[in-house]
Amino acid sequence: MMKPALHPATTRQRGLTLVELLVAMVIGLIVTLAVTSLVVVGEAHKRTTTATNGMGQTGAYAAYVLDRALRSAGSSLTQSTQPPDRGVFGCKLNVASLLPAATAFPAPFKKAFLPGATSNLRVAPVLIGKSQSDTGSDVLVVMSGDAVVGGVPRGLTDPGSATTLSMDNTVGVSAGDLVLVSQQGTTDCLLEQVASTTTKVLTLGGTYYTAGKTTSLETLAASTSTDVTPLGNPANGNVQFQLFGVGDNRTLVGYDLLQGAGGVTQALADEVSELHAIYGLDTNGDGILDSWADPGATGYDIATVMQTEATMKQIVAVRVALVMRSTNKEKDIVSPASLALFDGFVDASSKSLAQTVTLSATDDQYYRYRVVECTIPLRNMLLLP
Repeated sequence: MMKPALHPATTRQRGLTLVELLVAMVIGLIVTLAVTSLVVVGEAHKRTTTATNGMGQTGAYAAYVLDRALRSAGSSLTQSTQPPDRGVFGCKLNVASLLPAATAFPAPFKKAFLPGATSNLRVAPVLIGKSQSDTGSDVLVVMSGDAVVGGVPRGLTDPGSATTLSMDNTVGVSAGDLVLVSQQGTTDCLLEQVASTTTKVLTLGGTYYTAGKTTSLETLAASTSTDVTPLGNPANGNVQFQLFGVGDNRTLVGYDLLQGAGGVTQALADEVSELHAIYGLDTNGDGILDSWADPGATGYDIATVMQTEATMKQIVAVRVALVMRSTNKEKDIVSPASLALFDGFVDASSKSLAQTVTLSATDDQYYRYRVVECTIPLRNMLLLP
């Protein structure tokens, strides 16, 4: 039996009309645009969130680095301030050919730090160089040691020589250790390295040995009014004579004053735009912080503080402010015209110590900022009677 032939109309296949095709393309483009916009916005938020979180983490780490250094400031040095005075605080450092420095320190301590007086750097637990970084931020100077015998000074008992120091005993002092040789009323103090020891004699020599510049080691060694303060061993990394500042690449850097000519700075944390600090003071000697001071104020500038032992002994804390800037530049302005630092802090005369960081509307305000502030106690200074 034959099947009936199909009508030609039933085999005809229909396609899309031009109108239908255009409508489908428009819908597809709209969906693509919406998805793309979501991806772009989401990625922008992701970058902002990542940059903000990174800025917070870096700020916390930078604060930790400074906290660790400042808390130990004055270690192995403060014992020398107990009566009788040994002439340590405020003495001019002599270290081999390293200090007094014949040339400027590397950037960011090259142009503005102790201008014209780099060679005059003195011993102090903490010093703040107001706006003395090459970028305009403050510079922190931190000095400390960690001697086995706790930095207890010892007087000389017999005349020595240009390479030897004679004392009642050398317990706790080993070859390679650093000691500070000082005398009350003498401007210079000599940082020396121990080459070898006997029961009562230190023989000096090595990288940090110095015969002295304006004051000779031989002269100091011959006097029984000279004192020797153990500082620790540089090979163990426990002797710290260091500068902290912000470089022009927005990086917190440290510089070891004992590394010598040609030494370089060490990057500690990035995204640090500025560093500022003020002194916390105990003005009545009761062991309690009772006042604050701007390191740019009369009597508290770095040149005065490093030569005034009484002022050094009043400094029991440092308030540090770090201005962090994200690496992600936004399309629109996202930050205010200025940032406030040390808001609510006043000096002994109730004068406000608040500082303002101005941000440029053409560039700076397109970045996000965070101010990290912390008060760091100087535990060794708080132990002073």
